Amino acid sequence: MSKQRAPVGSVRPSQLLWTYGPGALIDLPNISVVTMGIDSWEQDRCLPVQEKRLLAAVQKALGPQVQSLRLPPFSKSEVIDPTSAEAYVGVPVKPFPRWLRCVKCGMLAPFDSGLFELKENRYRPEATRFVHKGCKGSKGDQPPKDADAVPARFLLACKNGHLDDFPWLWFVHSGPHSCRGTLRFFESGASLQTENLWVKCDDCGLAKSMAHAFGSMGKENLPGCRGRHPHLNAFDGECDAEPRAVLLGATNTWFPISISALAIPQAKDSLGQLVEDGWKFFLDVESSEELAFVVKTLKKSGDLLGIEKHSVESIWTAIQSRIEGSEDSVNEDDIKGPEWQVLTDPNPVNDYPHFMSETVNAPYGFEGRIARVLLLKRLREVNALIGFTRVEAQDVGGDPDTGLGKAPLSSHKPEWVPANQVHGEGIFIQFDEQSIAEWESRPAVLALNQRLLLGHRLWRTKRRIAAPDEGYPGARYVLLHTLAHLLIREMALECGYNAASIRERVYASATGEDNQAGIIIYTAAADSDGTLGGLVELGKPENLERLLVQALRRARICSSDPLCSEHDPQKDGKLHGAACHACSLVPETSCERGNGYLDRAMVVETVKNADAAYFKSF
Repeated sequence: MSKQRAPVGSVRPSQLLWTYGPGALIDLPNISVVTMGIDSWEQDRCLPVQEKRLLAAVQKALGPQVQSLRLPPFSKSEVIDPTSAEAYVGVPVKPFPRWLRCVKCGMLAPFDSGLFELKENRYRPEATRFVHKGCKGSKGDQPPKDADAVPARFLLACKNGHLDDFPWLWFVHSGPHSCRGTLRFFESGASLQTENLWVKCDDCGLAKSMAHAFGSMGKENLPGCRGRHPHLNAFDGECDAEPRAVLLGATNTWFPISISALAIPQAKDSLGQLVEDGWKFFLDVESSEELAFVVKTLKKSGDLLGIEKHSVESIWTAIQSRIEGSEDSVNEDDIKGPEWQVLTDPNPVNDYPHFMSETVNAPYGFEGRIARVLLLKRLREVNALIGFTRVEAQDVGGDPDTGLGKAPLSSHKPEWVPANQVHGEGIFIQFDEQSIAEWESRPAVLALNQRLLLGHRLWRTKRRIAAPDEGYPGARYVLLHTLAHLLIREMALECGYNAASIRERVYASATGEDNQAGIIIYTAAADSDGTLGGLVELGKPENLERLLVQALRRARICSSDPLCSEHDPQKDGKLHGAACHACSLVPETSCERGNGYLDRAMVVETVKNADAAYFKSF
């Protein structure tokens, strides 16, 4: 927003977690803005989301002061009177980068230099723009006329999460200089390559090509990082990371760091789970009379579907039981453990508001490898944003608490974090523990696992991540993760969803007495109804058998073989073995590890390795 608080556009609430969260740049049609930190958001307009296990995990990452998970603010209607208070519901932003370029004369200057004026459009916020007042053209010989001013397309970012304006004055004058002349941005050739883009000072005549800001030349022509967080209006001080020139709109300017959890049954019955899910409605109820009014309101609004099936007396009893058991501790160290317990329960849950499942037979011919298949007809996933990185994603290599600099969401320790919830469907496949254990002990698997471990170690060493040997998920995870990718690619051809809409969740813990070996392939949407059953249908034995056979046969030969199958991660420090875009990689929105820790050789026989495959014949 500008100083006078003007609506400038709209994004979806879910995008405030995955694309345009705090610290991210939103490249609107005429201006560019940065989303401010959550300490500038209107907390009262952010509805809370109840998920104890996820909240405990967030508290472990950010501190015990985090009290809640909250949805981003959103307008209830798409048609809004621009003069009403609801027109200003949203998240605060400010123009960034500060430097604008006049499209008529090429002048470069900050938006608050007095040379530009904000033209607000109350009825079409996306048309709000800056103009260069009284522009006379590049030669100053034209009649004064307002000309559009657009954001300068170059910025500075570093691996510690800092973002800053491009140092135009420093750059064109090759360092600190007393000259404060007017800068011009112009093109010298037909193409828009960086060597044809120039910035020039009108006073002293110095000019420099933008090619000098990138690559090895950028080290000599750019100043050190100032440690700036524009979304917090703050500076960290000196930063030892090397700044890098980036383009406005580039995807590497903001990578979210999030934690997710499936909403699994935590109560003894469906009513107890309803009370748990809708605890925000019952939190302040002190008597059964008050409860009767609340229940009546919920029945009319439909905000807690299923509550209409129960009497006020039974709901009151469930609330008292919830209060008496509220002191039960939640283990923040293990999000997937409780989910695994519910997924492997011999008696599947089929009557809870956000979780409905059905056991089906394992596909024919895979009984010795697959122990159980569960159709997840209804599920809910809750995601929480805990920070972000720039230049490189952080959580690809394992533990999100180590490695690259995690930028904060607020200027102080947050008391809440942005979250969202999605509803959908999926398929859970549990693998036979004995066959997995026998496979892990094969010499060929041990040798392949060692190469992947060395690649993991080299990857972390190159990025100067502490404890380079930590964070490796193991051969079991690589096997299950690769198979999940192969199934996603295969299912996307038949289920009606594109691959970017299908996600994975891998359970591969091999510590303690309760070993895990399973995957969930699921899809979810932000609306309350979720999805339409196309994916669950593929989990039935006859369909899953066909998909597995097709996926495994397709994976044996890659169009990039033999290069793909011969890839050795210990030589180049990659996080995958025999895997590439032609055979195993999926959109990064689908993968929980950023397309890392994959190897076809652990799943099927390849032209390079035939001894480490879990599925020998199919």
